[in-house]
Amino acid sequence: MIAAAIILGVIGLFLGLSLTGVVGAEQGALLPTLMALAVFAAFFAGGIYVGAALGMLGILAGFAFSDRPFWTFIGQTAWGPSSSFVLVSVPLFLLMGEILLRAGLSARLYHALNVWLDRTPGGLLHTNILSCSVFSAVSGSSVATAAAMGSVALPYFQGKGYDSRVVMGSLAAGGALGILIPPSIVFIVYALMTETSVGALYLAALGPALLMILLFTGVILLNRKAAPPPSERIPLGQKLRALVGLIPIILLILVVLGTIYAGLATPTESAALGVVASLGIAALEGRFSFRMLHQSAEAAARSSSMIGLILLGAYVLNYIISLLGVPQMIASVVDGLPFPPWVVMLLIVTFYIILGTFMEGFSMIITTVPLVFPIVVSLGYDPIWFGVVVTMLVEIALISPPFGTVLFVLQGMRRDGKQIGDLFVGVLPFVGAYILAILLLMIFPAIALWLPSVAGP
Repeated sequence: MIAAAIILGVIGLFLGLSLTGVVGAEQGALLPTLMALAVFAAFFAGGIYVGAALGMLGILAGFAFSDRPFWTFIGQTAWGPSSSFVLVSVPLFLLMGEILLRAGLSARLYHALNVWLDRTPGGLLHTNILSCSVFSAVSGSSVATAAAMGSVALPYFQGKGYDSRVVMGSLAAGGALGILIPPSIVFIVYALMTETSVGALYLAALGPALLMILLFTGVILLNRKAAPPPSERIPLGQKLRALVGLIPIILLILVVLGTIYAGLATPTESAALGVVASLGIAALEGRFSFRMLHQSAEAAARSSSMIGLILLGAYVLNYIISLLGVPQMIASVVDGLPFPPWVVMLLIVTFYIILGTFMEGFSMIITTVPLVFPIVVSLGYDPIWFGVVVTMLVEIALISPPFGTVLFVLQGMRRDGKQIGDLFVGVLPFVGAYILAILLLMIFPAIALWLPSVAGP
């Protein structure tokens, strides 16, 4: 009822303003921008599904502010980007991750790394970060990475004396890396929206991903008292035998990322190869069945449909705001500000961090990038660099209290009966590590741009 009342009120407001002539094309793009932000906030507060809210907002803004027959172009506007060949890789990567999850690959990966890292200061906490990092290279999704590694890791900590807050925080931080380490689904969507290269984004993400792993390791070392003393020394022979569990995932990484970096396949083609390879791994593990394949396909279809509906709504809204000249207006206003570019960029980063505390990460990037991207480019920042930074900001949103998606996924897996509050406390040092990494990228952009510049076009 609340959502319906909000919708009717907003429709009445738009139609009333447009019919009375209060709002017109002569008012410029400032008023449509403020109205659109207010309406989206109302939709969000009313709990309306993001994809529907974006599409309705675009249509209402078009009727209220545009004197062109925009509705004749909506079908073509939505169909054009949604039929892109690159977008096909999204459901394929999701399907690959679902198959690997059901094939038990995450359990073998965690056990193999645990044997090697158990005696380091921090013990299994390092295993959380590294196993999530490796699994991210074949999942492309933060939620999938957190769910897969969380289900495997949590039983290892029972009765071993670890601080549960740091345990959950390290799993959340490691799981968030799922959209930074290639093959990232967010990079694919960003590339479609900004017409940048997916391959260049994948290359640019490697340096920041390594930086995040090092910073997370530093956070764990600073909290090493949260871990018990090292266990007994494990024989070298047992460690070497444990490496066998890493062979399937290493082969899959070579198939998926190796073909992209070597120029042998596009991201979409490598995603298809990854699905075939994951089915082969599942068969070799004795986990393949048509029931498992059906469950994997159903889960991937559900996630793909959610992403697809959000994209369709965003394409309609982006078309309308571009028609009204909103991005150009915002860019010109920012260009006229008496601040150096780094101050404006710092304000943009702050805006994303605040927004991420109450808005879901994927929806955040869909709704804001079309507005923010022209500003960033006009300030002289590289589009590839900004793609990495905004992806890291989405990762912060995924683990930021109180509405971080990854936090709720992990909380649902806990069996210790503790409240989500200690998870909020445990993840804050890792959020600080993310913010520090973004500041380092602003000071040293070569962390992200060096590798794409060396690789060339």
